[in-house]
Amino acid sequence: MSSFSVTLPDVVLGLMFVGLIAYGLFGGADFGAGTWDLLSGGTRAGARRRALIEHSIGPVWEANHVWLIFVLVVLWTAFPRGFVSVATTLYVPLTLAAFGMIARGAAFAFRKSTTEPGLRRFLGASFAVSSLVTPYFLGAVVGGVASGRVPPGIAAGNVVTSWANPTSTLGGLLAVLVCAYLAAVFLCGDAVRDGHEELAEEFRVRALGTAALTGAAGLVGFFVLRTDAPLLFDGLVGRGLPVIVLSVVAGVAAIVLLALRRYASARIASALAVATILVGWATGQYPYLLPPALTIDDAAAGRPTLVAMLVSLVIGTLVLVPSLIYLYSLFQRGPAAAEPEPVEDTS
Repeated sequence: MSSFSVTLPDVVLGLMFVGLIAYGLFGGADFGAGTWDLLSGGTRAGARRRALIEHSIGPVWEANHVWLIFVLVVLWTAFPRGFVSVATTLYVPLTLAAFGMIARGAAFAFRKSTTEPGLRRFLGASFAVSSLVTPYFLGAVVGGVASGRVPPGIAAGNVVTSWANPTSTLGGLLAVLVCAYLAAVFLCGDAVRDGHEELAEEFRVRALGTAALTGAAGLVGFFVLRTDAPLLFDGLVGRGLPVIVLSVVAGVAAIVLLALRRYASARIASALAVATILVGWATGQYPYLLPPALTIDDAAAGRPTLVAMLVSLVIGTLVLVPSLIYLYSLFQRGPAAAEPEPVEDTS
């Protein structure tokens, strides 16, 4: 049995994965809020929900995508073989996800600056639908990589079946559900903080319902992975099993805390549950960057590049992380907001 040792590529990839987890949590809640915007109902029924959503994500929605940029830059620089393989095989879902982010951001910004009802509805619909489809395509990308459908090389994989397959479909659906769940949990706390207990109760019910759907999808997913991605399945029930168990425990704890209306603690437990799902995926396919052919060490750039990247990450972290923590905490401890102003229907 070979001994386990952490290499320089492992360290750099681990730091990149921390950024991926941060994007999954903060960007995921951001996308999920757009999904609830879509499902908020008509003009009158959904006005207060949409106002809470805009108030909650408005100050930080651009900052959340810093994490995605971080992940792409590290992957491109430190693991160029992996980056080019993913980018040239999965360019269809990646392009669709990019269009979704652009449409979503533009619609969210412009909806606030127009008063024409028809245009507001159009922009609201663009924001909400983009919030739904973008995480699906990102999840499909993860499914394509995890199921071994992205071989190393430029455009070496099938441009359709690499992301249109059972594992990618599972990844896309789980991404949508997890984002919606995170957003509902976060919005519960925001509603209470702003003095809207009835809205907190509405999103609590939605969070519990979404948690049930996510758990059911996860159970079905194990059977999907067993037949469609056996290498990943073996890793998940092997070395990744303790992480998966931790995720289940954290998820159950989050549900209990939601039932007890302990929203701050529920946020922490929910974040842990989602983070460990991502860690379980990484643990399950280790030591491969692109299973079953390209390992992390083989995909890595030269040592000088990795050392320079590591130094840059340490310096950048000292600047970026405190700034983001201050940004998030500033709006979380702000004074109670006034009654939400009605927002036009997006449907």
